[in-house]
Amino acid sequence: MSKTVSDFFVERLHAWGVRRIFGYPGDGINGVLGALNRAGNIEFIQVRHEEMAAFMASAYSKFSGSIGVCLSTGGPGATHLITGLYDAKMDHVPVFAIAGQAPRTSRGAHYQQELNLDRMFSDVADYVQEAEVPSQVRHIVDRGMRIALAENGVSVVVLPNDLQEEAWEDPPRQHGSVFSGIGYSRPRMVPYEADLARAADVLNSGQRVAILVGAGAIGAAGEVTAVADRLGACAAKALLGKCALPDDLPWVTGAIGLLGTEPSYDMMMHCDTLLMIGTGFPYAEFLPKQGQARAVQIDIDPGMLSVRYPAEVNLHGDAAETLRALLPLLQAKTDLSWRERIASQMGDWWKTLEERAMQSANPVNPQRVVWELSPRLPDRAIITSDSGSCANWYARDLKIREGQLCSLSGGLASMGAAVPYAIAAKFAHPDRPVIALVGDGAMQMNNMAELITVSKYWQRWSDPRWIVCVFNNQDLNQVTWEQRVMEGDPRFDATQNIPDVPYHRFGELIGLKGIFCDRPDNVAAAWEEALASDRPVVLEFKTDPEVPPLPSHISFKQAKNLMSTLWKGDPDESGVIVGAAKQMLAKILPGDKQ
Repeated sequence: MSKTVSDFFVERLHAWGVRRIFGYPGDGINGVLGALNRAGNIEFIQVRHEEMAAFMASAYSKFSGSIGVCLSTGGPGATHLITGLYDAKMDHVPVFAIAGQAPRTSRGAHYQQELNLDRMFSDVADYVQEAEVPSQVRHIVDRGMRIALAENGVSVVVLPNDLQEEAWEDPPRQHGSVFSGIGYSRPRMVPYEADLARAADVLNSGQRVAILVGAGAIGAAGEVTAVADRLGACAAKALLGKCALPDDLPWVTGAIGLLGTEPSYDMMMHCDTLLMIGTGFPYAEFLPKQGQARAVQIDIDPGMLSVRYPAEVNLHGDAAETLRALLPLLQAKTDLSWRERIASQMGDWWKTLEERAMQSANPVNPQRVVWELSPRLPDRAIITSDSGSCANWYARDLKIREGQLCSLSGGLASMGAAVPYAIAAKFAHPDRPVIALVGDGAMQMNNMAELITVSKYWQRWSDPRWIVCVFNNQDLNQVTWEQRVMEGDPRFDATQNIPDVPYHRFGELIGLKGIFCDRPDNVAAAWEEALASDRPVVLEFKTDPEVPPLPSHISFKQAKNLMSTLWKGDPDESGVIVGAAKQMLAKILPGDKQ
């Protein structure tokens, strides 16, 4: 049998280093599936839904450092990819997507499953191209791969199904042909010495230096620490940068923003100098007032420079390389009172979080679920979180140690990402324990189905520890509190109530271990049982929806809106009052408040 276009396509992917594809089959992509079967050197991971395949590709890129690849048929399969691809785009990670298409002979005829996919993908993709002839496929793959890797973006290749079966032809050596090659190596990107000197002048002149790190600082913890020590600075972490610095460093103030800590907020409100490293943190009200602080920003993407806070010096470069070049120019601060004050506040804040976590609830306090996990996290564990109220507890209560990884859908903040993220993490690192924190809304939306994917593949993993922790409160909790605090509206039962589902029993039904906990005193033991399991676990906690995800700083408007909610008559008014009171009093009164 002669080599087909699909055979060449798979061969070229392998040459680019692709060893794993997340996807779902369909007749629009059958030629490529057949070639994958014949080649046998790229693993195909069959998911339950193409959106999950794209989320897995995004997460695989984050956790492995390699490009994530996903595949779908044309038509509805291709449209399903969009959300996960936007996740990759918004979080600046490289993903290569492959989509089938209706036959070329029927294009333009309103044929079954015929969509203009190049137009559809044009916003999410940095590069998108539909192939028309065999000799075109070579440079489409090469250019798509190179652009995705170089720009930390999304590339999409669309292959009509009749083209996939055609005989492969090298491009003819004639006018109009293109000859491309494989390979890409990221350059060492460091600003000019004059710009580094300007940045050093700003940082050296500051007396109260604050650092904000994001995902771009992951892998540069040593360099960030050295700079922070030299400047007597403290550091807050944007949500995607949670694992950029370990939380056991006393000068690390944890998360910033609506899900952040009080010390992070106070640090930003009182600093006179701000160093931003690899972050696109979006919320201006949690950054210094304009004109309050002189700022320096480091980012590998020039489009993200000075777009959140006006930086006096913008350094276009890799975080670790730039910080290494900057360090010799920085003067050691002798007055460490700023750092010591913030570190002391952070010590008090951890105590406040523990007291909040240990407050009684009906029946289980969701903060306690994550608080009890932190000291039990295995070394090298990987943690994923969904969007929703569980992201609050992930951001605040989870203490990340050196060597651990974590992530979530940051820029897109999509529900439904935690379980596919955790599956991708396990394929990237089958020897590491993986834990997903998921609300019951996301479980019902699309994550339960992907437990079947776990059931299908878990026995391939060298370490079977894979846990999905479900916060079952029968409420779309984050939106409920947004309705109350941001809009001043009572909880709207019609939109917020969701069915009570026995998630742990579903796990048992498909061959996983199920654990259910509805008693506060059993939370720690439930985690220990799950972490000792010889197979993946669905760990379900019955949690209280009236434990408020209080921001670190409550504005007058937010307080006014909450009072308006109670005045209008919230369906759970008594629970709201009791829950909010317990959390607010946790900083004042010791012990468990009944």
